[in-house]
Amino acid sequence: MNILIAPDKFKGSLTAQEVASGIAKGLGTQFHTTQLPMADGGDGTLDILVHLTQGHLIQAQVLDPLSRPIQATYGITANGKTAIVEMARASGLQLLLASERNPLYTSSYGTGQLIRHALDQGVDEIVLAIGGSATNDAGLGMAAALGFQFEDASGASLHPTGENLVRLNGIKTPKIHPGISRTKFVVLTDVDNPLYGKQGAAWIFGPQKGADEQAINQLDNGLRQAEKVVAMALGKRFNFPGAGAAGGLGAGASAFLNAVVEPGFDYTARLAGLDHAIQKADVVITGEGHLDTQTLAGKVVAGISRKCKTAGKICIAVVGQNSLNGDEMASLGLSQIFALVSPGISAEAAIADARNVLGHVINQQVLPWLAGATLPV
Repeated sequence: MNILIAPDKFKGSLTAQEVASGIAKGLGTQFHTTQLPMADGGDGTLDILVHLTQGHLIQAQVLDPLSRPIQATYGITANGKTAIVEMARASGLQLLLASERNPLYTSSYGTGQLIRHALDQGVDEIVLAIGGSATNDAGLGMAAALGFQFEDASGASLHPTGENLVRLNGIKTPKIHPGISRTKFVVLTDVDNPLYGKQGAAWIFGPQKGADEQAINQLDNGLRQAEKVVAMALGKRFNFPGAGAAGGLGAGASAFLNAVVEPGFDYTARLAGLDHAIQKADVVITGEGHLDTQTLAGKVVAGISRKCKTAGKICIAVVGQNSLNGDEMASLGLSQIFALVSPGISAEAAIADARNVLGHVINQQVLPWLAGATLPV
């Protein structure tokens, strides 16, 4: 039996590579296994894309979401023509303590600094993975690092944070980086949310970034204001599916960088040759840290399950935790779902000892299931 192992990361515990390796180890030598760790534009995308392109990492000093200096990395492909920037490395939620998280005060400026550093390398293309952000500034911070200037109604300079979006009144472009106009930008996102509204950046993702209801309302109003000013100053569209990704950086990258926004899973799948790998497999094992309603909107598990259905292949998922109801699970089309979190194992315990719990689930649940599986003829 040929088994393709193509998981995403288990956020907070294991990288996609570690999950794939752990599953392969648990399956043992009785199967022919192929490991193809995946990503969807969220945390961990940089490592996956650098590996797939045989690239290397470059370090740069930037400002974190609260304007403190840090060292962050981005990637350059082996041919030196494409840079890979992961927003989470410079402007990610992972960089802040729980007590520091508040998208009113965070900025994507550090992500712009990484982009500037990459532009200075003379690349032809920059791929920007924007999952895992701590920000809700519509990408104004990123743009400020690249020379865009933002003003309030009095003409005073505006610090590009979430709380100041409502005061945005003007944009000036006398000193933008010359590399922007000659570089292709591709934004990889793992969500398709609009910029504002009940399904927008502030309402859906603000709470996990530390925003209370009052802050969410202010941020949402700020995103609406940003749309008006960008349309007036630049004549650019600022609200579309995916615009609300990364606190509106999807919109900002489109407007300020002329970026093309596309699902991160689709981009990674093409680069990895996923369709061909699925065709060669009898069974595909995918997975992610938390199976929930966001999974259905473009995450790795949903994407792989969809491709397996098209190819007529069996697809199962090994996940950290499963929060989907019966109808939602059925819509994914998976043959089986195995979760590390169970009546006997809490989420905290599963995260703390993920490698061993994963091995136990493979040994006690996945192997017996595979032994009884009937393959399509």
